[in-house]
Amino acid sequence: MARNHPPGLFAQLLALDAVGSRSRCRFFRPTRVRVSCSAVSLASTTATRCPPPDAPAEPRNGADIVVEALERCGVQDVFAYPGGATLEIHQALTRSPTIRNHLLRHEQGEAFAASGYARASGRPGVCIATSGPGATNLVSALADALLDSVPLVAITGQVPRRMIGTDAFQETPIVEITRSITKHNYLVLDIDDIPRVVQEAFFLASSGRPGPVLIDIPKDIQQQMSVPSWDAPMRLPGYISRLPKPPTSDLLNKVIRLIGDAKRPVLYVGGGCSASGDELRRFVELTGIPVTTTLMGIGNFPSDDPLSLRMLGMYGTMAKIVHIDIDPAEIGKNKQPDVSICADVKLALQGMNAMLEQSDVRKNLDFSAWCTELEQKKEEFPLGYKTFGEEIPPQYAIHVLNELTNGDAIIATGVGQHQMWATQYYSYKRPRQWVSSAGFGAMGFGLPAAAGAAVANPGVTVVDIDGDGSFMMNIQELAMIRVENLPVKVMVLNNQYLGMVVQWEDWFYKANRAHSYLGNPENERKIYPDFVTIARGYSIPTARVTKKSEVRAAIMEMIETPGPYLLDIIVPHQEYVVPMIPSNGTFKDVILDSDDRTSC
Repeated sequence: MARNHPPGLFAQLLALDAVGSRSRCRFFRPTRVRVSCSAVSLASTTATRCPPPDAPAEPRNGADIVVEALERCGVQDVFAYPGGATLEIHQALTRSPTIRNHLLRHEQGEAFAASGYARASGRPGVCIATSGPGATNLVSALADALLDSVPLVAITGQVPRRMIGTDAFQETPIVEITRSITKHNYLVLDIDDIPRVVQEAFFLASSGRPGPVLIDIPKDIQQQMSVPSWDAPMRLPGYISRLPKPPTSDLLNKVIRLIGDAKRPVLYVGGGCSASGDELRRFVELTGIPVTTTLMGIGNFPSDDPLSLRMLGMYGTMAKIVHIDIDPAEIGKNKQPDVSICADVKLALQGMNAMLEQSDVRKNLDFSAWCTELEQKKEEFPLGYKTFGEEIPPQYAIHVLNELTNGDAIIATGVGQHQMWATQYYSYKRPRQWVSSAGFGAMGFGLPAAAGAAVANPGVTVVDIDGDGSFMMNIQELAMIRVENLPVKVMVLNNQYLGMVVQWEDWFYKANRAHSYLGNPENERKIYPDFVTIARGYSIPTARVTKKSEVRAAIMEMIETPGPYLLDIIVPHQEYVVPMIPSNGTFKDVILDSDDRTSC
């Protein structure tokens, strides 16, 4: 796993996170639990609007009830692709005064867009798909949302109740298919359950450890008429009773005592701290403890801060470990902590900050020698890349993007080498600025997720840093960003290969190419496919660069062009992500360099 920090530095570690063997573990899953559907939110989300006035007590069909239930939960954007089993819902959406549908061109794209929306805002993303293949096209995004703790509500159409189990056209048991990759799911068999089910779905998706919830609604339920009751209480007594309580003072005092005894502490921050950025920065200010993050934790602490060690994949085991997590199943799952706190990390940080501010403990905290040692290690093992003539190092392109955007853009990525370089060479200043498929590692995530992030943050520039392989998997979503004129900039690092696969082939398989080339074997000198021509087909401004001297001007043009833009940057295919520890290896096996090109 890529890192910009040399191994073997830590003799003692304070980890406010789960300890795992992978850098992609998810931690710090904060929430503030509120029972009313109209107020369900993560602690960092903006307040949802008040429920609309009750409509006249007259019958309406199930689809209209679904849409009004979404309105009452504060939904203003949905990502829905129509089909036979959801026609009624789409008709109802056209009658909504507040909800806008964003039409992507594939159900997987719409679900990744909903995920990008949620990741970049903290609000639950909503996607809607028809039965059968429409529903199954959501599966990858649901699994991705579960692993990365993303609040997502997916609504699927289903065949009429009388046809369930008859192998009807486009019938798929989506509840059974998704049971293990959702936090919860529902099959609605009574129209009167719709208000309660939608309310529960948003509460479940946003509370505790966030995650995806699926609601499957047969078509005859959507067509049936009823007078909805909006006062039905939620039926989640067991779930609500198990939600973590605020952390006790005794446990927080124990953590502070460990900090006082520590010589080389480190905060290991995960994705769940996205709602606690202010509290985290204050805690670091009070203690002076350096911070490293997981892949999901990028942006939760400014990566350009002097105390930032940026992303770290693995670390030493000789440590006192404190693990704060809202999910009790995560505590001790990979490493046994010395102190475990099952609670919202936002509340834990608030509590410890108050204790530190009111006591003399912080006056005795002095980790300057440790921080100086880390600064020396940064200088000894700098993060760098190699150059060769006018070939474009992919790292250089991201470095220039960071300079020209001042590190302010929201960055989405696909999955592969470009994803790792984006963690290393872009500086993230705030939570929810980094949008990437971490635990599931889903190629094709970048473009639709960038579209969702742009919908959630109107007017903010969003850059999809993508590889050609990952980009091709959902390239059709160029249509959506063009039609909606979203400020989504697609920067493709195009090496004509599956780059991460090539890296492994070169290092561990004697450079034997096993189907990792994505170009045209009959003419390997020609770039294939031609993304510039494809972008023009979608009426998107575009350019291609092949020389390092062209990169800065091209990226500036991309940024300054209103609306969407595609920049195709041709990079070498034998460029590697380093440092890297091979599978089943240790820090002694770390690969720091790979060839003899000129250092940059």
